Amino acid sequence: MSAALACSGANPASGWLCIAGLGPGDDSLVTPAVSQALAEATDVLGYIPYVARVAARPGLRLHPSDNREELDRARHALALAAQGHRVVVVSSGDPGVFAMAAAVFEALEGRPDWQALDVRVLPGITAMLAAAARAGAPLGHDFCALNLSDNLKPWALIEKRLRAAVGADMAMAFYNPRSASRPDTFDQVLAVLRETCEPSRWLIFARAVSTPQEQLQCVSLSDARPQMADMRTLVIVGSSTTRCVGRFVYTPRSAS
Repeated sequence: MSAALACSGANPASGWLCIAGLGPGDDSLVTPAVSQALAEATDVLGYIPYVARVAARPGLRLHPSDNREELDRARHALALAAQGHRVVVVSSGDPGVFAMAAAVFEALEGRPDWQALDVRVLPGITAMLAAAARAGAPLGHDFCALNLSDNLKPWALIEKRLRAAVGADMAMAFYNPRSASRPDTFDQVLAVLRETCEPSRWLIFARAVSTPQEQLQCVSLSDARPQMADMRTLVIVGSSTTRCVGRFVYTPRSAS
């Protein structure tokens, strides 16, 4: 029995759905389990640029869709699996981190007929972890991840959680910091940080890590500018104990 089916003991003749993380960009960072699932899939669904990362082959149908069609995409994937297809829904990074796994389980609610399907989540390397590895060990102690997009939650909630994380003195990783449709959000985030943190606090701007377009900048809060971030950038903010050693940034494992 193949790796893609061995996890659940599913009947090879029946359909299944894998929600898979493609990692941050480099093909070498895709896990063997995800590669196996893609090799056995009949259908791959996902956001347009993520599906473009999957090589076409005979017998494989690719279903790219827009970024704001997550629930429709999830329902389509579940319907295909119910019809006996071998389906992979792809996300970048890890599918459980601000990605498609939650959307699929949301689509399962209220559909007992789909809840018996063979559905599995295959983890991937997140942009947060890839960026941290490039920088050194900025997440070496307690940390949290915040999605700065206000598509599914209001700015007031983002600010509340941001202030709570700063108050707890945790390192923070920011997903979706700035886009053309909301260019001012990251300005507001920096304003909160400057109000609540010391000017020497370290920020890491990691863009398109593990791809040919990779850029890495490490600056103090006083030198941070909104234009340093876009939608392909992962921003890490250190805690008050985060410091530099040579070209690396790290957060000590102990806290006073």
